[in-house]
Amino acid sequence: MTTQPWWQSGVIYQIYPLSFADSDGDGIGDLRGIIQHLDHLGGAPDALGVDAIWLSPIYPSPRRDFGYDVSDYTAIDPALGTLADFDELVADCHRRGIRVILDLVLNHTSDQHPWFAESRASRESPRRDWYIWRDGRGPGQPPNNWLSTFGGPAWTYDAATRQWYLHGFLPEQPDVNWRNPAVEGAMLDVVRFWLERGVDGFRLDVVNHYVKDAEFRDNPIARPLAPRPYDRQQHLHDKDQPELHGILRRLRALLDRYPERMSVGEVHSDRMAEAAAALYGAGDDELHLAFNFAFTRSPWDPAAFQRAILEWEKLLPPGAWPPYALSNHDQTRHITRYGRRDAEARARVAAALLLTLRGAPFLYYGEEIGLPQTFIPRDEILDPPGRRYWPLYRGRDGCRTPMPWDGSPGAGFTSGRPWLRLGPDASLRNVAAQRADPRSLLAFYRRLIRLRRETPALRLGRQTFLQEQPREALGYLRETEGQAVWVLLNLVGRPICYVPEVRLPSRRWKVLLSTAGRRGEELPGLAPVFAPYEVAILEARP
Repeated sequence: MTTQPWWQSGVIYQIYPLSFADSDGDGIGDLRGIIQHLDHLGGAPDALGVDAIWLSPIYPSPRRDFGYDVSDYTAIDPALGTLADFDELVADCHRRGIRVILDLVLNHTSDQHPWFAESRASRESPRRDWYIWRDGRGPGQPPNNWLSTFGGPAWTYDAATRQWYLHGFLPEQPDVNWRNPAVEGAMLDVVRFWLERGVDGFRLDVVNHYVKDAEFRDNPIARPLAPRPYDRQQHLHDKDQPELHGILRRLRALLDRYPERMSVGEVHSDRMAEAAAALYGAGDDELHLAFNFAFTRSPWDPAAFQRAILEWEKLLPPGAWPPYALSNHDQTRHITRYGRRDAEARARVAAALLLTLRGAPFLYYGEEIGLPQTFIPRDEILDPPGRRYWPLYRGRDGCRTPMPWDGSPGAGFTSGRPWLRLGPDASLRNVAAQRADPRSLLAFYRRLIRLRRETPALRLGRQTFLQEQPREALGYLRETEGQAVWVLLNLVGRPICYVPEVRLPSRRWKVLLSTAGRRGEELPGLAPVFAPYEVAILEARP
């Protein structure tokens, strides 16, 4: 195997459009802002060098869930731009060798979508069955015990038609009825619309929620003492239904009619890894990729990371490829989760882990400069779960704050007032400050991405872990027929003597990259000493 599809070998960079760059001073990021900053991503001498961008939702939306409540699937939110702006963005990205992935929210729409307006107009509406309407169990009682991920019952009563509609998230996000062939046809038309505009792939929001139990049975109670009511249920019937596989096969068949297109699914399940692996189908007939957040949520511990990776690999069908991410728009940024006093050093180790594993790496905007989680005061919280569950949960606003491009008052993000507050260190931790510094985290990301691109074993190679129960460091070999690369990641803040338990293919190693400033081709002895938090990437010599 000498080549791979781009979505296996490439580095994918997630952009949260509201927070990336504002071109018109209204405090909200937009498509033209992204276009103006493409030199940061690719096509310029000092670019990060990513292979694709994933845009969180850019469609018209009332923004009750900040774009994940879509009111029109085939248009652009006017605050973000126009379809002409989008076409220009795609063309400019493609000229730079950057693919474009769109976020598709197909489990639910906004309650302001014309489909839902028609559906709730009357019980006889032709689109009534495009959403999930049921009679209650009795006066004031919903059809079953299902709960919303964002809190409260998953059912809202509509007094006008005297039925309940289902919403797995906010009441303003009614779930569509994927069991209706007309809904599936309409959704595949949406996919086709964007494919025809040159989109290279899709991230599918909560893909395993699409189909619900046909009998609408109650979920059993599994964890009665969990702080959040939603977590007290075992979610057997409101997601992860077997009928989903037919839908995904038909979606894959559509994608396969367009060269080099891909899909990656977001999965939320009680059985995270198993549910994600199941959505690959036979490995080549359902999703191309599916996120397994068991890895994302691993603690800072080499054994935990290794266990999550090996369990994930074991579950995947033959030929399937794993994606990996450490941060995204729903998770606390990993430099904050893993940080403490050694935040910068740990951020480098985390970057190397993500970019040298066998799999597709997903970076989140700002990760390359170590953008931390921003504390949002209670009276400024916008995120619905954060508002509902504070202080138990402070919401997702803190990982969605504006990208700091320079040290100016608006951080180069906007000339107006940003929709979310900037981080307190934006004047110091920003792209401009790090771009010219060869020792910066940004420079380290650029080196890693370039090394990945230039090193076949890191893109294509099989993977072997070197210790069965690692305690201080994570070590693994990436090998092709013509190359062996040893990755050593010291996760502790002290020097370690590393003894591999697996026989290495050579006793002489050329240093490709080291955060300890190593020079020369050979490591001393059979059990080299590695510096605190050292990242060492070494190539076997004959």
